[in-house]
Amino acid sequence: MIPASFDYIRPSTVEDAVNALSEAGDEGKVLAGGQSLLPVLRLRMAAPALLIDLGGLPQLRGVRTEDDTLVIGAMTTHATLASHPLVVEGAPLLAQAAATVGDRQVRHRGTIGGSLAHADPAGDLPTVAVALDALIVLAGMDGRRTVAAKDFFTDLFTTALRPDELVVEVRVPKLDGWGVHYAKLNRTAQAWATVAVAAAVRRDNGSIVEAKVALTNMGPTPVRASAVESAIANGEGVDAAASHAAEGASPTSDTTASAEFRSHLATVLTRRALTAASAL
Repeated sequence: MIPASFDYIRPSTVEDAVNALSEAGDEGKVLAGGQSLLPVLRLRMAAPALLIDLGGLPQLRGVRTEDDTLVIGAMTTHATLASHPLVVEGAPLLAQAAATVGDRQVRHRGTIGGSLAHADPAGDLPTVAVALDALIVLAGMDGRRTVAAKDFFTDLFTTALRPDELVVEVRVPKLDGWGVHYAKLNRTAQAWATVAVAAAVRRDNGSIVEAKVALTNMGPTPVRASAVESAIANGEGVDAAASHAAEGASPTSDTTASAEFRSHLATVLTRRALTAASAL
């Protein structure tokens, strides 16, 4: 299908982009990589009066380090995340997950900021952001503010972004010495995750003593598997800890899988993710 007509601008500064978004209000949409927005426009599920293209903002691309934190520009692509030396070394869980997104074309166009702002419950990077306790930096008319990933995703396709705000930066704490693994089940290589698990573990004397675990597509937002983390902290083994994976989750049934099957997958994939992460 053909999208409804709209005006188009390509700002050269973040301030100009924020101003344009503020003036457009509900009639404006932000274009980052476009991998989620363009299909929605073609299906006329959205018909904005103004499209604000962030492609002219090179200051929102790239990866750098600040002390023990990776600072990632919102327009950094999945392909860059999957291969960038700083990400591979400092946040390998993010690199692993980015490498599973869509296909090669999607990974070279889609961006981390776009993925987080879109907030698809089946998206990979929102879950990793929650698992790694990432901070998301937003820019709006009142300046910049920082929101923890766990507080950023508020409901289905809904975030803490205000109408005049953009995601400009993602700050990811480095996990030196931790083993990580992203376990994902999808029907085809390009399909969204039926369920996926992001896991990071810290070992001491050969045993897992601490874990960070989050689930993809087990609710309207990424689900932090707190019961699994508590079980690990209390000395339970991988199998016992993984049995708690679906606790606190609210999976849905659809044409891909039933809620019961998703709960089963969460347990299986959590066991696999913890086992693989602990072997590193």
